[in-house]
Amino acid sequence: MLTVASADLPILVAGGGIGGLAAALALVRRGFQVKVMEQSPQIGEIGAGIQLGPNAFHTFDALGVGERARGRAVYTDYMVMHDAIDETRVGLIPTGEAFRQRFGNPYAVIHRADVHLSLLEGAQASGRVEFLTSTRIERVEQDAQGVTALDQHGRAHRGIALIGADGVKSAVRAQYVGDPARVTGHVVYRAVVDKADFPEELRWNAASIWVGPNCHLVNYPLRGGEQYNVVVTFHSREAEEWGVREGSKEEVQSYFRDICPKARQLIDLPKSWKRWATADREPIAQWTFGRATLLGDAAHPTTQYLAQGACMALEDAVTLGEALRVHGNALEPAFELYQRSRVARTARIVLSSREMGRIYHAKGVDRLVRNDLWRGRKPERFYDAMEWLYGWNVDNCLADH
Repeated sequence: MLTVASADLPILVAGGGIGGLAAALALVRRGFQVKVMEQSPQIGEIGAGIQLGPNAFHTFDALGVGERARGRAVYTDYMVMHDAIDETRVGLIPTGEAFRQRFGNPYAVIHRADVHLSLLEGAQASGRVEFLTSTRIERVEQDAQGVTALDQHGRAHRGIALIGADGVKSAVRAQYVGDPARVTGHVVYRAVVDKADFPEELRWNAASIWVGPNCHLVNYPLRGGEQYNVVVTFHSREAEEWGVREGSKEEVQSYFRDICPKARQLIDLPKSWKRWATADREPIAQWTFGRATLLGDAAHPTTQYLAQGACMALEDAVTLGEALRVHGNALEPAFELYQRSRVARTARIVLSSREMGRIYHAKGVDRLVRNDLWRGRKPERFYDAMEWLYGWNVDNCLADH
């Protein structure tokens, strides 16, 4: 069995996003050298804001970047859902002291780039992570001693194992699984707006969602409240193909004619939009293929309705590190334990996210049922319902341990 002592080679990580950097940090903490290969010209992160549950903060602490990430996050007072048609408040979940006591960590919102930077700084500080940019892994070959990853330039990269953290359009997954994406037909527009341009009546210290027929809008503060994240989602009239491009204000506005004036302000704000046509994949039971294993969106791409995509990648990385720890860095049993510990939880995220999207976008009588669902519910009952999600931590992350 191969362990650190016999390994002169690094573990290869395909992908330098949040999942790839978190994996690198987890592996460094187990004593491995790591080579991260990123297809973009620089190690960085696109996108806008993301939400961080207590589970994410448990991962930051386990990866040694807790203070960095905490210093860049905005801590919300509550999560709130309003009906986008008539402004009815559907539900409010306080995320203050009682929430922190229950789950051991806060709820926060943060710019994706600030999560990425916190992980990158930790990886660079370790002195054990090599970064290659403009490098896309296209094929993986394995033998008894290790793996060879071949990039788009025909170069070969040698390692003792490979972590496929190469995102929603993973080439590693395509090689070993080859399954099709499930294009949702839902389009997401994301933008960041400066505080000065953001309506005063919506400057809540909250993760706020406005739910409407076949659509919803999200807003929350970023970077100390100096900016606000705006996200709108709608069911497209067109046949969509999975991908990202520049968006148009006219298209967004055409989908939100019937919503209330207060929520409608959100779509009039951004000067530019990025447009994502979204997809996920059916959950799979096998992520590990010999010396290669999948992580993050490569393993379990999900829709955004639970706001858990980045959080799951972070959890994956920490769980992989813990699996290596309990197996003394023996790769084969550690990869098997990692997979067994993650498959059901991440599948639940994918499937629950689809269902949450259906609830958000309810119309007709379904909308009325949705608006009654949480009426009068006490915070403790919300917390009970969230226990499966936010109760994750390093001590309970492994199956059978």
